[in-house]
Amino acid sequence: MARKDLLDIASLHPEEIGFLLDQSSSFKKLFTHSVKKIPALEGKSVLMLFYEASTRTHSSFEVAAKRLSAEVTNFDVAHSSISKGESVRETIETLQAMRTDYIVVRHSHPGLPGMIARQTTASVINAGDGAHEHPTQALLDAFTIKEKFPDPRGKKVLIIGDILHSRVARSTSTLLQKLGIEVAYLGPGSLVPKYVPATIRRFTDYEAAMAWAPDVVYLLRVQMERQDVQFFPSLREYHRVYGITNTRLAEISDRGLYIMHPGPVNRGVELCDAVMDYERSLITNQVENGISVRMAVLDWLKPGGEFPKQVSYVARQRADSTVLTP
Repeated sequence: MARKDLLDIASLHPEEIGFLLDQSSSFKKLFTHSVKKIPALEGKSVLMLFYEASTRTHSSFEVAAKRLSAEVTNFDVAHSSISKGESVRETIETLQAMRTDYIVVRHSHPGLPGMIARQTTASVINAGDGAHEHPTQALLDAFTIKEKFPDPRGKKVLIIGDILHSRVARSTSTLLQKLGIEVAYLGPGSLVPKYVPATIRRFTDYEAAMAWAPDVVYLLRVQMERQDVQFFPSLREYHRVYGITNTRLAEISDRGLYIMHPGPVNRGVELCDAVMDYERSLITNQVENGISVRMAVLDWLKPGGEFPKQVSYVARQRADSTVLTP
């Protein structure tokens, strides 16, 4: 189960997924019992290498690393030599000389985290690469769903929106299917890939998708920054046809469905304002769970190419009941 890097979801084995979700639960119990810091990664260093803007993922990784007692360095891309034409490879060679243990990287180019992983002994975590993958988002999504459905096999998740440009849709749908969850896509024909896995249903009509009887409705952010052409008439029209309006929220409430969104939310586009107060909205849960999931990932990976038998900090300390007391 030991790995150096976390670059995608597809390569994860079921045992690894189960291990990470279990450890996420254990770490969540730690900091909900007022244990805000543990020495699991004491003496280790985590470098945050974000070429794209981020709030939730960046802050979540930073908090997770600090709760594990790691030192965190934020690499200022805007004021680095990258602005002078330095290549990614030159940047990584510089960072390698600094002997950092972990590199959390976000970049607009698919596959770049993998390239970095091959050039460094540090453990590399893909925090989003273009429209390709976002593995820790998928893990926190699965963890959030499992909190509501401990045995999620046979449950249905409807993912709505900009599937075409979404790394979240790719990673999360792959992981959910590994857990036995049925997945369907809903969106404008222009924003749903023409070819999707045969195991994923494809809808373009909202009513038809809801007739499929999902348990969770997962809204995706409309990524205008990745759209070089106009994929739908207007944002208002998108909200009317595919968004959760007040009327649709009432129907969702009557059915007792859960709502998720990876953030940031475009209010009035994917969701109406009332969704934020909906009692079965899991959006805040996703943000909170991101910390415990990323703690589990950081604790699981082993920098430097050393792969001892996988034993997490939580597992090592489980017998010590004082860990879970304030």
